[in-house]
Amino acid sequence: MTGITNGASEATGIVNGASEATGIVNGASEATGIVNGASEATGIVTAFADEVVTNAYTKLVSVPGIEGKVALITLDNGFDHTKPNSFGPKGLLAFDAALDEAFAANPAAIAVTGKPFIFAAGADLKGVPAVTTREQGLELGQLGHRVFGRLRTSEVPTFAFVNGLALGGGLEVGLHCHYRTVADNVPALGLPETMLGLVPAWGGTQLLPNIVGPDAAVTLILENPLNNGRTIKAKQAADLGYADIVLGSADFLEQSLAWAAKVLAGEITPARPEIDRGAGWDAAIARAKALVDGKTRGFAPAPAKAIELLETARGTDISDAASLAAGFAAEDEALADLLLSDELRAGLYAFDLVNKRAKRPAGAPDKSLARKITGVGIVGAGLMASQLALLFVKQLQVPVILTDIDQERIDKGVGYVHTEIDKLLAKGRLSPDTANRLEALVTGSLDKAAFAKTDFVIEAVFENMDVKKSVFAELEQHISPETILATNTSSLSITEMAADLQHPERVVGFHFFNPVAVLPLLEVIKGDKTDDATLATAFATAKALKKSAVLCGDKPGFVFNRLVTRTLGEVIAAVDEGTPFDVADNAVAALGMPMSPFTLLALVGPAIALHTGETLQAAYPDRFKPSAGLSALVEARKPGVWTYGENGQIVDPEVAALWPQGDKPSTADEVLDRTRRAFAEEIRIMLEEGVVAAPQDIDLCLILGGGFAFWNGGITPYLDRTGTSEAVNGKRFLEPGVASVPR
Repeated sequence: MTGITNGASEATGIVNGASEATGIVNGASEATGIVNGASEATGIVTAFADEVVTNAYTKLVSVPGIEGKVALITLDNGFDHTKPNSFGPKGLLAFDAALDEAFAANPAAIAVTGKPFIFAAGADLKGVPAVTTREQGLELGQLGHRVFGRLRTSEVPTFAFVNGLALGGGLEVGLHCHYRTVADNVPALGLPETMLGLVPAWGGTQLLPNIVGPDAAVTLILENPLNNGRTIKAKQAADLGYADIVLGSADFLEQSLAWAAKVLAGEITPARPEIDRGAGWDAAIARAKALVDGKTRGFAPAPAKAIELLETARGTDISDAASLAAGFAAEDEALADLLLSDELRAGLYAFDLVNKRAKRPAGAPDKSLARKITGVGIVGAGLMASQLALLFVKQLQVPVILTDIDQERIDKGVGYVHTEIDKLLAKGRLSPDTANRLEALVTGSLDKAAFAKTDFVIEAVFENMDVKKSVFAELEQHISPETILATNTSSLSITEMAADLQHPERVVGFHFFNPVAVLPLLEVIKGDKTDDATLATAFATAKALKKSAVLCGDKPGFVFNRLVTRTLGEVIAAVDEGTPFDVADNAVAALGMPMSPFTLLALVGPAIALHTGETLQAAYPDRFKPSAGLSALVEARKPGVWTYGENGQIVDPEVAALWPQGDKPSTADEVLDRTRRAFAEEIRIMLEEGVVAAPQDIDLCLILGGGFAFWNGGITPYLDRTGTSEAVNGKRFLEPGVASVPR
């Protein structure tokens, strides 16, 4: 079964270019130069006891064309670019002290920049679990507003020289400055807060729409984060109006200072758009509401709060202190509320999973056991196999050979890869030399003897055990005993597939999700005889392919497909019993799936869903039941349940006619309850079977394989929060406080 296509691309995307972004870093450091007299921050400083402090260093520099000095403040937490600058209370106070020093020097201008490759990645989220009172949340918001606000209210011109990654509070620093330059190689700029369960609360919701306009603000505050944490690059920042100018990275600081000199001399006056507070603002808010409703169905508090704050910003005059103070106070109140929400804690738990646990898979053997891959074979040349060939050749840059039952299929598969490479070339994402080299590496052969020099062969043929066993038996005649045999099966037993082979120890499950280029999850399945060298090679290959691998036990459906099939089965069963299609389909929105069950059914294809269901029914007949309706849908070759009429989505009349229904309909609440209970039961059984090491791996699979909501933390925090875990299993999956507010 495919994953959900708008799933968490590259681990929800907000860390484009930043390892362990947004301040989730280990260790502790004492701030230097922090003024202890900042009484308003005492409580929140205590809460963030383990803060890794981003210090701020002020240096006076002379610039040709500027009379007087420029006070250049550099943000630096003392680590390299893999641990970005972040703002906790001590870091804010360090920045405050640096501003004191800057203003005391009576400079001609004040500029803020960051350490190499990093401007600032936002708030120090590592300290959020220590926030236990609403007053602490208010203190954190007020402190950030006070410190950053000094840049905005300064009579001395202020500049942000954004030299590297800038997320969240880092982007907001720039909003408080009078002028902003951005380096052309900045990998990511954005406001990811609403994805995590927060809002941009250090000025973002009030300043951004009044600087770039409400529609661009909706893009940065809501649209991008709710699309898997999408970020923007320098050119987009200029197009949207955040960057006044984009400058080359090689001598970015020098160019920025020279540009600042021209601004101070009056030679350059950056354009500032006229803000439409009427119909334009109405349209932006309407777009925001439609976007949030479509993405969250009202189950995530942060995006809804962001819309409220954007509506407040319509009446905010950023040149009027009282007006702006009211808007900032609204941000403080929102931050205080959200910091004590379970949805935020679940979001941070999810963020931690995709940025830490995904990088260190539980149960993976020592990486030193991994073998080097110098050639790859792919059995099959259909769409899935062709996608795999493209991925392998792009990321490993080794020879890739496709085979199939006839030359026409092989030519089509190789042609697909070449066409996709040509598209990347046309977009400027590959050089001509690289494109030519990659295309030359991809070939096809009808003779599996061509695989003799490969180290890793993966099959992507029809989902049938006999077919797959036959493929592997033939391959053993041509490959070395150490060549890995991987299967892309979505539900079949790895152990059974390897049982008749001479070397069953080198067979491993390597289950990708479709589309391969988009979804980051890769389920690595260990058969009974799979050895550590094979597993280590599988994990090393997954990493080289830039996929997030989760070790799974050899049980039908593995993780993602087993759980989604169980959930889909409950919804289909409710329809079989007589529940209207729309009631059943819409009932489970609270689960945080990015598309409804019957929309997913159409995407996967009813025949594939039926086949996966039959595999699970054979293994677990007490919990996975056949559906006469689904069987009839497949027999009639219908692509799904829905069609579209004059009034939008409706049940296809032919489907309604062929699908037998009973006379015992359920309410939406009853359908939701049964699906929640099914999830809780199936996850408990999977953990007892040892399919994965911990509940965290279940959540990781659902987030990365299907884009399950961050505000639910995947699924187990939601089941705990709703009381379902205890009702079904007698206990929670996670300890209180792990993905929820401690009670």
